[in-house]
Amino acid sequence: MIKVENKFSNRMVAYYFDASFSFIDTLADKHNCILLTDKNIAELYQSKFSSYKTIVIEAGEAFKQQYTVDTIIQQLIELGADRKTTLVGIGGGVVTDITGYVASVYMRGIDFAFVPTTILAMVDAAIGGKNGIDVGVYKNMVGTINQPKYLLYDFSFLETLPNEQWINGFAEIIKHACIKDALLFQELENNTLDVYKTNKDVLVDLIKKNATLKTDVVVKDEYETSERKLLNFGHTFGHAIENLYQLPHGHAISIGMVIAAKISEEINNLYSDEKERLTQLLQKYGLPIQLNFDKEKVLSILKMDKKRVKEEIDFILLNNIGEAVIMPISLTQVEDLVNQIL
Repeated sequence: MIKVENKFSNRMVAYYFDASFSFIDTLADKHNCILLTDKNIAELYQSKFSSYKTIVIEAGEAFKQQYTVDTIIQQLIELGADRKTTLVGIGGGVVTDITGYVASVYMRGIDFAFVPTTILAMVDAAIGGKNGIDVGVYKNMVGTINQPKYLLYDFSFLETLPNEQWINGFAEIIKHACIKDALLFQELENNTLDVYKTNKDVLVDLIKKNATLKTDVVVKDEYETSERKLLNFGHTFGHAIENLYQLPHGHAISIGMVIAAKISEEINNLYSDEKERLTQLLQKYGLPIQLNFDKEKVLSILKMDKKRVKEEIDFILLNNIGEAVIMPISLTQVEDLVNQIL
């Protein structure tokens, strides 16, 4: 096991890489620790959780809504959760988002921690303190920025991860490479998904590398006033289409990155061969690069994006692979670009 501590604005967060789930017993009082997971994980790992108080929710983005939060809070009350309780979210991005949000508002805040069980959660969703829920089709419209006590990485959970969820998670890894790490991009070009699935040492190194990359960005800009915005590459259009078309998060972000690359080519002088490298890499890892969508509906959702300020929205564009830039674009120009390039 490798322990790495990261100092955020108001908390030191410990990351335990290559740890065993049972290590939780040394991190929290078992009698005042409540697990929160989804039905898929609960069914697969019932024996691991049998000695803990456990709350189980429905699986999937469709349930990342306020009514799920209400049911969790009611169960916390029934289980006698108090201000000394630690809520541990075990699952993918939906579970970690909801866990952090519930813990941040229950009794005005209790401790929480994560055991991410998907690639996407391990490299992205569980890191950085963003917790929240969707409001209808609007992604992450309500939430908090609040850091967990710790993240525990038990890679044995990946043994039951469906192939489509491996693919889903690699969208965020490719995103990190695009905005910050050209060498990581080359590594991904030189490898395949099967290499990472079958070689644990290579996989652990990849996950640590991505967790560190995102953490370093967040530590510098926890509340997203500048550099943290770069992590939104592909997310502006990605979030606009994700819930509208019921897409897996990684698929939506993949399509969003291609759109952002096309805009980068159009107004930020991104070389065409750099855009092609991105589309080829996404396809290599099984991710989609296009979607026939209703432009009017998507633009109407995009106008309510959290990154919009008055009549402008911050887009993350590429200068080249490994270097991204924040560029405010007017909503009128966004609409013109959509009609021009899509």
